[in-house]
Amino acid sequence: MSSKKKKTDAEVAQATVEVNPELDVEELEGIGKVTGAKLKEKGYYTIRDVAFASVKELAEIIGNEERAAQIIEAARKMLGLHSFISALEVYERRKKIRRISTGVRSLDELLGGGIETRAVTEIVGEFGSGKTQLCHQLAVMVQLPEERGGLGAKAIYIDTENTFRPERIMQIARARGADPDQALHNIFYARAYSSDHQMILVEQAKQIIKQHNVALLVVDSVIAHFRSEFPGRENLAERQQKLNKHVADLLRLADAYDVAVVITNQVMAQPDVFFGNPLRPAGGNILAHGATYRIWLRKSKENIRIAKIFDSPYHPEGEVSFRITEEGLVD
Repeated sequence: MSSKKKKTDAEVAQATVEVNPELDVEELEGIGKVTGAKLKEKGYYTIRDVAFASVKELAEIIGNEERAAQIIEAARKMLGLHSFISALEVYERRKKIRRISTGVRSLDELLGGGIETRAVTEIVGEFGSGKTQLCHQLAVMVQLPEERGGLGAKAIYIDTENTFRPERIMQIARARGADPDQALHNIFYARAYSSDHQMILVEQAKQIIKQHNVALLVVDSVIAHFRSEFPGRENLAERQQKLNKHVADLLRLADAYDVAVVITNQVMAQPDVFFGNPLRPAGGNILAHGATYRIWLRKSKENIRIAKIFDSPYHPEGEVSFRITEEGLVD
């Protein structure tokens, strides 16, 4: 009788997790060079990309829904994503989540240490509330070593409103003791000119993340093109459906690549509100359900801003203040 013990289900699952998620998509059973080329053309380069895809998405590429489901199932099995795990294992995985300091101590404390990877953080506020300023600062902070609140990594910045300013990056970098030119070199920038272009850029971001040490993806703002291209109530359903796909892509990217995704959102006025705040975030329930964490920024006197967590799976509601200076955002 063999002395080898039969592996438990947990041990088998652990073994499958050790498969390199960066393996070429053609390593999957049932995918040849032709199918592999089709998938790569659409942004599915690795086993991980396929594992996080939907059957409908892959079926549109390879032309067969049943085969698409089989390929996705095979990829998920290889990465250990096909079965239930205990809540304790979930907790152990969450302990490995990384955080990027905002550069504002009180805001970091409110967020439990900073902006999380594997999550989508939405920053909401009216114009001039500091949304883009915070995004600029995060693009610098992520580059700092871990002992200084960063991840020693690079950033991707998708700009939809032409508000990105390299000069501001240089100011913040100098204040944080970083080389300004190097700080700019470590940010991959793209201007999105339409909602379709914006979604394509997110797909292209996967390849940059794979090839470079990227830990932050910023979309500033996520809603601008969708609002301008789909005006009126008659276009609302089509807009929300497309926006839903975009947000789902961002969530998958964050989880699959261990990246912090930060999106900014505009506000809209409710004319029928006579008491309380008449402003609410744009994007409706799609963005409300899609974002993991939601932070509202509002103006106060002088250069002071108030940040409030108004939606989170585990943070208590709270708010803190910070100041916008030439050096960036400070306590």
